[in-house]
Amino acid sequence: MSYSSSRLRNGRCSQTGHAYLLTTCCHRRGRLLEHAGAAWTVLESAKWLDRERRWQLIAVVVMPDHVHLVGSLMDVPLTALMHSFKGHTAHAINALQGRSGRVWQAGYHDRSIRSDAAFRASIDYCLQNPVRAGLVEDFRDYPYWWCRWEV
Repeated sequence: MSYSSSRLRNGRCSQTGHAYLLTTCCHRRGRLLEHAGAAWTVLESAKWLDRERRWQLIAVVVMPDHVHLVGSLMDVPLTALMHSFKGHTAHAINALQGRSGRVWQAGYHDRSIRSDAAFRASIDYCLQNPVRAGLVEDFRDYPYWWCRWEV
């Protein structure tokens, strides 16, 4: 079964203070984020949203063709948060790489985190992504991650 971006929006709701695992992929799964400048742009943009209190970022990892974020919503709805994040990073990455066109796929995947165990599992899933992808043996050796807590 194929899931288009419009089907990903079915049933989506934003709850202030609720935690989510978010995943968004590069357009056509292009490896636009394998370049250090692009990866740092995405990482710093996620942290900027936290500093601006748009949401509380808990963990983020930037992979070559997608990004995982774990955090809690503040007063900004999920769709507005992702629109801002993707719009800003797309503009910055295109400028950095001297290109134009789409950077991100139209949709994103969100998973509501409903328990402490699921919260810990979501953070682990996020941070262990570079290990599962075979990029490093220990996620701490991967340069494009951040976590609010010491891990």
